[in-house]
Amino acid sequence: MSVVIIGGNERMVCQYQNICKQYGCKAKVFAKENGPLRKKLGCPDLMILFTNTVSHKMVNTAAQEAKRNNICVARVHTSSAAALSNVLSEYVKTPPCMQK
Repeated sequence: MSVVIIGGNERMVCQYQNICKQYGCKAKVFAKENGPLRKKLGCPDLMILFTNTVSHKMVNTAAQEAKRNNICVARVHTSSAAALSNVLSEYVKTPPCMQK
């Protein structure tokens, strides 16, 4: 399973990747915008937006790409390790896009 994390703290990128690895996920983390995000996203199973630490422009770009490629999006206000673990544990149980 692949995950893209947008936002968060730059110093926690390795920690985010390690948490994802614990849940059996490959992770790409974009803590800040470095060039066009659209070309770097790929087609992950889940996109996590840390809304408190990301610009509106990055959120809008990511949301457009997610909608175009049918990617599940989880919006989380805080960018803590616990918040990421909560999202991944819920996703592993039942993917948010599959809930009815």
